[in-house]
Amino acid sequence: MEQKWPQQIWVVRHGQSAGNVAREAAEAASQFLIDIAERDMDVPLSELGSRQAEALADWFRAMAPEQRPNVVLFSPYARARDTAMTVVNALDREQMLTVVADERLREKEFGIIDRLTPLGIADKYPELHEQRRHVGKFYFRPPGGESWCDVILRLRSVLDTITREYRGERVLIVGHQVIVNCLRYLLERMDEQKILETDRAGDVPNCGVTAYAFDPAAGKHGKLVLQMANFVAPLTQTGVPVTAGKDQPAAPKS
Repeated sequence: MEQKWPQQIWVVRHGQSAGNVAREAAEAASQFLIDIAERDMDVPLSELGSRQAEALADWFRAMAPEQRPNVVLFSPYARARDTAMTVVNALDREQMLTVVADERLREKEFGIIDRLTPLGIADKYPELHEQRRHVGKFYFRPPGGESWCDVILRLRSVLDTITREYRGERVLIVGHQVIVNCLRYLLERMDEQKILETDRAGDVPNCGVTAYAFDPAAGKHGKLVLQMANFVAPLTQTGVPVTAGKDQPAAPKS
């Protein structure tokens, strides 16, 4: 039977953004509103985020040419696009099959709670705060926004495209934290409880790599098998390796 899946898939969260920095500052100061002026899709990488993207590019460049990504799909949001293009520009673009922005990989849409911290949501929309607490983040959809289920629906379409157009290829996907988690939900056949446990264990680190390889012996007709989760390529600073965020490669599975 012909192989359905790519040979390799890497799912990566973008490097640290100015929005990540602003959110952390707002939550640390118990503020209601995240102080950032740009549209969410225009928020750039921070200085650290650019260095994280460069470290990620170096990690891919150290691979043998026949092991590197030859398909790159990315969210059109600036922070994901710039992370992806840092990798693309470090590799041999002429050897790549395709490099394309895909709006289905965009950040989860937050609707009327966009730019609000949890405290801000509780203050401005107490009924929504209570509904989210009751329903849980997997199913909760803010007015004008998306639930995780909504994101998963569009990602099912992405996987349909990948299995149709990129079977046997090596695919790099650059997106956002919810994109990484929801793709894990699909590729690892998780349920609500499992994906929320994964989410509670900690944030997906910026430029964290979750990787899958096709194993023809797995399942009935072969399938993608998790190789590592949330691996972060080390930064270098004045010649001294520095770990950027969490570095938690998973044990290979068979």
